[in-house]
Amino acid sequence: MEPLIEDEEYSFREVVLPSLIPVVPEPELERENGERRRGRDVIVAVDHGPNSKHAFDWALVHFCRLADTLHLVHAVSSVKNDVVYETSQALMEKLAVEAFQVAMVKSVARVVEGDAGKVICKEAEILKPAAVIMGTRGRGLVRSVLQGSVSEYCFHNCKSAPVIIVPGKEAGDESIVSWTKSGDPKP
Repeated sequence: MEPLIEDEEYSFREVVLPSLIPVVPEPELERENGERRRGRDVIVAVDHGPNSKHAFDWALVHFCRLADTLHLVHAVSSVKNDVVYETSQALMEKLAVEAFQVAMVKSVARVVEGDAGKVICKEAEILKPAAVIMGTRGRGLVRSVLQGSVSEYCFHNCKSAPVIIVPGKEAGDESIVSWTKSGDPKP
């Protein structure tokens, strides 16, 4: 993959998240420094795969704090395709609700058109987040080197934020967040 070229067209669609998630007031933390009080922006690159979900769960459990804003970014081939957009919107809504239930963080979601690595780096350049968190595709070292990978591209080309690559979970392992049969996170 080539580095991001500034002149390329940049297309995206904001995802309107459900209003069921209450607006969380800014926490009043007397002894905390300014960054912690106002929260951080955190980008989590998501797709429909299990390793992406694992990275999302890891971010909620190990990285996010109460006042943070989680920016969910999903790269697609075309934002004009309604079927692709609606599928992505459903995924983002589900993840936003889970982010609020598990870590009480607010979420912003965006479906971005283009090459995944390039658009994730572009989002990081725009937002200047505390971190970019992503999973791995689960390919072996040889296939990853020969075919390239999004996480590797972001690791080398994302200059505006640290990139945290969460290793994929092995088949059969539980996710970081346990679920009940009704689909709710276990306490």
